[in-house]
Amino acid sequence: MNKKAVVLLSGGLDSAVSAAIAKSENFDIYALTFDYGQRHKREISCAKKIVSAMKIKNHMIFRIDMRKIGGSALTSGIKVPKRRKIRIKPDTVPVTYVPARNTIFLSIALAWAESVGSKDIFIGVNAVDYSGYPDCRPEYLKAYEKMAALAVKPGAGKNIRIHRPLVKMSKADIIRTGGAFGVDFSKTHSCYDPAAKSAACGECDSCIIRKKGFREAGVKDPVRYVK
Repeated sequence: MNKKAVVLLSGGLDSAVSAAIAKSENFDIYALTFDYGQRHKREISCAKKIVSAMKIKNHMIFRIDMRKIGGSALTSGIKVPKRRKIRIKPDTVPVTYVPARNTIFLSIALAWAESVGSKDIFIGVNAVDYSGYPDCRPEYLKAYEKMAALAVKPGAGKNIRIHRPLVKMSKADIIRTGGAFGVDFSKTHSCYDPAAKSAACGECDSCIIRKKGFREAGVKDPVRYVK
């Protein structure tokens, strides 16, 4: 029998590649997508397409309204920054950061993993080409992994792993890796502020990082942009 793994699948490029890596390692995937009141809700429909393309049998869409917490351009009326030069500075966190999002998501993933008898959770975070989010750092993930081992029932916490296969990759490397595993990038969504008819804005941090990654990888980005 294949081992089970809960895979955080947002519908974005990174999470799709993370899922492909988990599949290549012969895990039975339990894909977990969050409908958390995000501005870019189109990523949920993309997650469904990825699940279908990868023939993933288990897919949960978990609903939690983080708009009640606010504090982010993705869950409130705060404007999404556009045409920003991406420079990661210590103690500088952009307004697109959603407070404690990965901690919440990983906790739900941990609960599902414990329920189905899995000790493996995959998350597609990246600490090279990222927007300055504190919950994407390697030290955060290592700390969460230690906490997870203590958080579940006796015996279940042994050998729990938070897999972060992309954490040290550039966006171009992630795209090349996804291409090698046959990921269909046309089914992924990255834009924080999509326009009408789901076209990506091309100007938010996520779009800028994505376009740069495809350009450096020498691969055509199949996503449609407004500009």
